[in-house]
Amino acid sequence: MDPAQIEFVAEKESISILPNFTEDKLYLISGEVGPFQPQVPVQVPLWLAVNLKQRQKCRIITPEWMDVDVLKEKKAEELEGHLFSKPLHPHFLELSTIILGLSSEVKDADEVRTLIKDIWDVRAAKLRKSVNKMINHDGGGGKPLAHVEINNITVLELNTIRGFFTASLDHLHNLRNHAELCLNDPRYN
Repeated sequence: MDPAQIEFVAEKESISILPNFTEDKLYLISGEVGPFQPQVPVQVPLWLAVNLKQRQKCRIITPEWMDVDVLKEKKAEELEGHLFSKPLHPHFLELSTIILGLSSEVKDADEVRTLIKDIWDVRAAKLRKSVNKMINHDGGGGKPLAHVEINNITVLELNTIRGFFTASLDHLHNLRNHAELCLNDPRYN
C-alpha cells in the first residue's frame, strides 16, 4: 500500500463530532451513523467528519490521545524504552494530520503537532535501528538471522521501511550466497 491508500483506510476510523444540524440515522455500507442532533456528540467515520466539517455542519471533537499531557507521556515512554510501546492509535499520524489540518478547535495545536512529530521521529529511529540490527545480526553458526519480531508498529511505519527492507534483504541474501560460493571455490582460497 502507498501512503494515500493507508490514509484512505485510516479515514474509516470513528471520531466524535458535535453536529449543528438535525438528521435521522444515515445508513452507510460500513454501518449506521446518527441520529444527528445539534450539540449532541456522535461517532462517525473520519471521512464523514471531514465532509461535514468542510461544509461547516459540525465541530470535530479532538480525540483524548491528542491531548498535550497524553502526548508528553507517550513521548517520554517512547524515549525511555528500546522496544516499541503501544501506539497512541493504530493510525495516529494519519488521523492527527487530517484533524490538525482541518480543525481550528484543537487546543495547543502547534504543540500537539510538534509532539506527534517527535513521537513519530523517535519511533522511526527505533524502527531503523531494529532493521539495521536485524540485517547485521548473525543468527549463530554463521547463519543469518531467520526472522525478527517487531510488535506495536503501525501500518504507516511498516510501509515506510517495506521497500528498503525487502531490497536490503535481497541484496544481503545475494551477498551471502556469493560469499559462500567464494569460500567453497578453490580458486579463491
